[in-house]
Amino acid sequence: MKKRLGIFLAASLTAFALAGCGGSQTETNTSESTAAESSAETETAEAADESTEEAASGELETLIVGASPAPHAEILAAAQEAMKEKGYDLQIKEYTDYIQPNNALESGELDANYFQHLTYLNDFNEQHGTHLVSAGAIHYEPFGIYAGKTADLESLADGASVAVPNDVTNEARALLLLQDQGLITLADGAGLTATKNDIVDNPKNLEIVEIEAAQIPRSINDVDIAVINGNYAIDAGLKVADALAVESQDSLAVQNYPNVVAVREGDENKESIQALIEVLKSDEIKAFIETTYQGAVVPIED
Repeated sequence: MKKRLGIFLAASLTAFALAGCGGSQTETNTSESTAAESSAETETAEAADESTEEAASGELETLIVGASPAPHAEILAAAQEAMKEKGYDLQIKEYTDYIQPNNALESGELDANYFQHLTYLNDFNEQHGTHLVSAGAIHYEPFGIYAGKTADLESLADGASVAVPNDVTNEARALLLLQDQGLITLADGAGLTATKNDIVDNPKNLEIVEIEAAQIPRSINDVDIAVINGNYAIDAGLKVADALAVESQDSLAVQNYPNVVAVREGDENKESIQALIEVLKSDEIKAFIETTYQGAVVPIED
């Protein structure tokens, strides 16, 4: 009897021990499973957060546009909020010369630039082998003749010095303005390619001093009068109202020198570029231009 009882107790203890082992293994497996699930959930949550952050940072498409400080960069700054509403982060990179922004655009550093008139753009392409085109004409800047050592055009002495831009397209424009004022006469057909060598009549024997366009305002006190690009006149604090003479709106120069948004050939119809053109030609930006520059910058009406 005792022998049977011993066998029964031994069996019971063995069964209990096995049940205990089985229970411990189950708990371990459950714990490991729970930890794995928790880790997976954490990774999923972190991935979702990263995805959300990426989506948030990618909401606005970046559009980088090169521009001269005034008026172009100022006009672009006025357009930034409207561009944001269209889904674009309009970033402005300023340049103080006429060469770098076209080279940067050609090389892909910029998506567009806004600093030059159409005639200059075409001439730049021809001289440098670039492939840039206008995506839209935005405004024009009347050239003005400003006083240096001489206060008015009637007082110009024989041999007076006149500063003009030294690049081909802008020099022609300056000479055409001097011709409109009766100060010189250009050869027939010289037009938009005129240089001082095309002057056929110079009754006051004016000395035409060719200077890099951006430097003319700084040299104004060294000459009698200076013909200055609109944007550089603005930079120098000169007002078109103070100019001795200004291009008329129906002049040959104004018709051929609209300031444009330039892009690489083939990009002119991109959605981002068309959005920029639409904003820059909007009534809001036109009003900004008219109020801010008071005739020194004139919106182009389509």
